Amino acid sequence: MRVTVLGAGVVGLTTAVRLLEAGAGVRVVTAAPIEATTSWITAGIWFPTHVGPPGRVAVWGRRTFEVLSAQARAGVPGAVVRESLALYPEPPGRPDWTASVGPVRAASPAELPPGYRHGLRFAVPQAEMPLYQPWLLRQVTELGGEIVTQHVADLAELAGAGVDAVVNCPGLGARELVADQSVYPVRGQIVRVRNPGLTMSVRDEFHPAGRAYVHPRSSDCILGGTLDEHQWDTTPDPVTAESIIARCTEIVPALAGAEVIDTIAGLRPGRPEVRLEEGAPGPGGVRIVHNYGHGGAGITLSWGCAEDVAALLRLRSPVCRRGSWDSNRGSGWRWTTRRRAGRSPTRPAAWK
Repeated sequence: MRVTVLGAGVVGLTTAVRLLEAGAGVRVVTAAPIEATTSWITAGIWFPTHVGPPGRVAVWGRRTFEVLSAQARAGVPGAVVRESLALYPEPPGRPDWTASVGPVRAASPAELPPGYRHGLRFAVPQAEMPLYQPWLLRQVTELGGEIVTQHVADLAELAGAGVDAVVNCPGLGARELVADQSVYPVRGQIVRVRNPGLTMSVRDEFHPAGRAYVHPRSSDCILGGTLDEHQWDTTPDPVTAESIIARCTEIVPALAGAEVIDTIAGLRPGRPEVRLEEGAPGPGGVRIVHNYGHGGAGITLSWGCAEDVAALLRLRSPVCRRGSWDSNRGSGWRWTTRRRAGRSPTRPAAWK
């Protein structure tokens, strides 16, 4: 099967990897380099934010948790398991997302910042996207996939001769590309600061001044943030930036005086529910599968959704099984690629 995947964010690239593992010939089409995608500027922490439906999100999130955790153990670039603290104004019980996480316990008083009485301690995977997304891109090409830069105004442009299926992973672009008016922007503003030595992710989703989260990375920390629905303006607001720094310093006092690197605003692809389904066929009967609308949880759901796409296309290969690990490749499946002697993984002749 020859498949074109539209989109080179984390959803498109993980989908391409799973399809390649299962034996498909894959071409990834992207309008811009990976550095221009929403995925690039995210903190990359596993947490189901602003996304539905709950049942499917739980399944996709749990599977992605497993894959990212295994990649962290194998030393995949950018993949780590991050100790975390979630803060609450009242006893939280066990929120739904904890079912996908390993051990979860109540935070001790000594672990809580001043003014807080309730919190949960746990560990979740994190993908530092400026390291992880290039790794994903390399997996696509090393498995025999092709990356093409092309602006696409209609999916019919991708349904040409020799293409059996198109997988549509355009993020917010789905609003115009397939006229899905249920897709809307969710503006998120963040501040990047030099990491003063932090290793724990801390969040307060209920802070009275707005969401507060601190996600350390190798050399910086992502401070956030906002969830501004139906806002298209990506110009950072200095007042919002000051508020983000203030409330993040409140939950992590060690941030006081940290050097600000920059302030960024991006647009998450909001939708009432993720759309992962096969749609009407394209020209010539080309199969069209949609995989978009992940809100603030693209990384959190990526591998689970990618495997569902492969299943929809009946490409779950017997040589690509869950539960087996090859550290040279770094996915949760066994990577077995058919090769000709002395040659790279095969690519459909029509695409050479």
